[in-house]
Amino acid sequence: MADHKEELKARVFLRSALPLVKVVLSERPNYRYLLYKADGVIQFGAKDSQQAAWVAMSPEGFEVKPGLHENPTISLIFKRLKDLNTFFAGGTALPSVSGVKGVPTLLRFLPFMLKLKILMPTAMPTDPAEKELKVRMLMQMIASGLSQLNKGGDEFLSSYIKKSPDRVFQFTVENGGPANYLRIKAGNSKAGAGTYARRRPYVHMIFKDIDSAFEVLTQRVGTVEAVRDGLLRVEGAMEGSKDIGAFMQHLDKLTMG
Repeated sequence: MADHKEELKARVFLRSALPLVKVVLSERPNYRYLLYKADGVIQFGAKDSQQAAWVAMSPEGFEVKPGLHENPTISLIFKRLKDLNTFFAGGTALPSVSGVKGVPTLLRFLPFMLKLKILMPTAMPTDPAEKELKVRMLMQMIASGLSQLNKGGDEFLSSYIKKSPDRVFQFTVENGGPANYLRIKAGNSKAGAGTYARRRPYVHMIFKDIDSAFEVLTQRVGTVEAVRDGLLRVEGAMEGSKDIGAFMQHLDKLTMG
């Protein structure tokens, strides 16, 4: 049985990182040809854990769900959950593969999977379109990843959220850029895309533009320096801004540390 830390990491990778293939498809329409007549299901899992997820491919796009599919086309099963986490963190770990007939499905999926490598700390694109893609993916990963850590019983997040009233942490890139939010209340959490309109944010991180968001989210510029230099505005509770900063560092350390 995998330890709790590995379970948490896998939960984030499978439920927050893997669904980002949808963002790749949305932002890179030239990849859509890979879905022409696509019809298959790819299963991810590990022998020592119930953590699992599957991806269904069709001409319309992707469906990504946690758990085990009843009839996957091809399965990628790692010996240990730790190996699955190494794989998703960009390291070298090979799964056992079952379902030879599903190899064409896997080959269609690989370009999307490889694009997730842009999340790696070492990936520092200079192309504006690639920068924007990384920002979009990081913002969604942060909001969703924090929610999944809470739902998975991460002590650092769960102890805070359990005592929290209804609060919204909002992340926005100005002038029509991407936006994501994390809503928490009495132990519950929910992440979403866009602007949460039903409640004023407890903390609102507003990036000047994509380049500014890129510099801050990749930690090339610290939050204090970003605010000083006009790259970032933080509205709302000062205490809350410190909290969300600590949560983001915790997520980064857990998944990439």
